[in-house]
Amino acid sequence: MTLSLALVALISAFGSSFQYGYNVSVINSPAPVGWGSALSHPQIQKGTLLINNLFSIAAAILMGTSELAKTFEVIILSRVIMGIFAALPLTLLSCAALQRLRGWEDVDDEIQEMYQEDRSEKEEGQFSVLSLCTFRGLRWQLISIIVMMMGQQLSGVNGVFYYADRIFESAGVDSGSIQYVTVSIGAINVVMTLLAVFIVESLGRRILLLAGFVLCSASCALLTLALNLQNTVSWMSYLSIACVIVYIIGHAIGPSPIPAVMITEMFLQSSRPAAFMVGGSVHWLSNFTVGLVFLYMEAGLGPYSFLIFCAICLATLTYIFIVVPETKNKTFMEINRIMAKRNKVEIQEVKQELQDSCPAGKQEETKALSSSEM
Repeated sequence: MTLSLALVALISAFGSSFQYGYNVSVINSPAPVGWGSALSHPQIQKGTLLINNLFSIAAAILMGTSELAKTFEVIILSRVIMGIFAALPLTLLSCAALQRLRGWEDVDDEIQEMYQEDRSEKEEGQFSVLSLCTFRGLRWQLISIIVMMMGQQLSGVNGVFYYADRIFESAGVDSGSIQYVTVSIGAINVVMTLLAVFIVESLGRRILLLAGFVLCSASCALLTLALNLQNTVSWMSYLSIACVIVYIIGHAIGPSPIPAVMITEMFLQSSRPAAFMVGGSVHWLSNFTVGLVFLYMEAGLGPYSFLIFCAICLATLTYIFIVVPETKNKTFMEINRIMAKRNKVEIQEVKQELQDSCPAGKQEETKALSSSEM
């Protein structure tokens, strides 16, 4: 790890992920007046990242001028542009940049390996999304990813982040203190996510998912009770805040980071890009759904809207407990053997289907896997 590589990683994350997180959670603070504004300064970047940040600047300008325009359509347009910014983090390495990142001059072999990998992928081909959806040998893996991604978002986490101020206001928090409580919640989310990075290899993916959804479902149920009783019991407002904190902790240790890791571990390289496409699509569609309907749920159901999130958490928890295996310290073939029973296919049959579904280059890869197993 060179200093240049560390700085590039930090600046890239701050220039992209930080602004994405800002627009997911902190932007909810101006909601009571109906107009948003984005005052963050664009970070100094090079190449594609610099160009990509132009989307963020354009979105900020539109958001800032929305009040003058007196139209909510401008806000919607700015959020669409911000979505493009969040979905377009590209990295370009050069022929000199790689030398600076690695800290040594001889990078020809690594550059050549990149070109070879690029040619290999073009020659061998990949699973399309359609072929993945119709491939019996990966059926339950695909269903599992869809369920986990839906559970991750439909459990209500972004409803909490989008409208945290409204939740705390309804819980009786003083209006002057709400922004500080929201910042504290964001800090807790960051700390617990970092903690999950260190404990995932020791505890395993499955146990963190189960524990996370247990905490989320329990906190949603208690939050419903606390919000209903806060007008009659004075300390219930503090219980509401505690429930939100427990919910964020539960989501940060499992449901938030683990599903993307499971995609990597449950699919081969040939099917992994298509699996990420499906998982990412489900993720953002579910995210959009929660952001769109939460206010209507809150208006129609009040505190009972969190019971819907509780039910989704319990349903996802049950599915993971019954279907999803532990992938820690397991190879793809070991995971494949476990899921083959669930798919009701023999392992050799899966390999044959892989050969039939993939181009010639991938067939050789599958044959190599078969030979190495013997």
